Amino acid sequence: MGHTEDTLNDIRSQIDARPAPLAAARARLDLVRSSAMAFPGANRTYASGSLPQHTFIHPVGDGDGGLVLDRRFYPRLGPDGGGETPAGVAKELCALLGPAVRKIYANARCGTSKRGPKITFGQPVDNQDPTVDLVVALTRKEGSGLWIPNLETNRWEASDPEGHVVLFTSGGESLKRTRRRVVRLLKAWNKQYNQPGFSSHNLTVWAWEFIKPGMGMAVALHTVLSEAARRVEAGGATRDPAGVSPNVKLLVDRTTAARRLRTAANGLAQALEHDGDLKAVLAALSSVYYRYIDAPGSGGLAATVAAMRRSSPVTTAALGLGGAAAMVRPTRAYGASGTIA
Repeated sequence: MGHTEDTLNDIRSQIDARPAPLAAARARLDLVRSSAMAFPGANRTYASGSLPQHTFIHPVGDGDGGLVLDRRFYPRLGPDGGGETPAGVAKELCALLGPAVRKIYANARCGTSKRGPKITFGQPVDNQDPTVDLVVALTRKEGSGLWIPNLETNRWEASDPEGHVVLFTSGGESLKRTRRRVVRLLKAWNKQYNQPGFSSHNLTVWAWEFIKPGMGMAVALHTVLSEAARRVEAGGATRDPAGVSPNVKLLVDRTTAARRLRTAANGLAQALEHDGDLKAVLAALSSVYYRYIDAPGSGGLAATVAAMRRSSPVTTAALGLGGAAAMVRPTRAYGASGTIA
């Protein structure tokens, strides 16, 4: 194992989800799923996203899942029925979940997110209070996947969250372990920016698509960044691997997305090229993980310099830095106050 892999493992120790909040997220999702089965016409529930894929990073956010309804119980609901929109049934489900969850969590509340009920708990664990997002879904008459709500438009959209979990947790144990670690590293890299460029789903699709058996973590991370950069630079699309949803969308303009990916890919390439030289590896990776690594010889100002590189010109006065304050070492732990860029 070289210095690149060792340094990435050090970053992993900073970003991996803490056990207690992660356990709380699992327990809360289990509670909401079991409570949802009391809803009229409930067929089954499922877990989706970071929890079953084991890709949560610190701090733990929302646990995702879904309730699939028996379409025979709701003949008018959805595109394959009478065209009834999802807002009503999502509201009814929320009315059931709120009181049910409050039997265990007295401060729990049920609101809505884009896809269905969102339950907050009001009971932090290690200063983290994981929420639960529960999609209310319908099976489709034709094709695989489910109809899931878009409550922002009050329409139904096709997706396959259950199929995604199967795909993203497939393969041999070594491949799955590498994929999980790379996805977590990609999430941490992406979240360094004020406006992340990619959804967690997008990063996971790329990891599933580009990582091959036998790759080590550092090579796999470089491969994902390099191949994704090549695709975005060429104007190519990232398709839904389940073949149900539309193409995966970028969260920033294509030029910005390509530049971020290429810069990160180049940093990994330089680190791997000089893998036996710790100082060179740290210098290369500090351009990628600038919230976690200070470049050697930076005097502890790598984070501030990174901010100036990645945004419009900023003076030290604007940053609140001057004199001795300019020499204060920035906090490297994930979740430190103030996003750099």
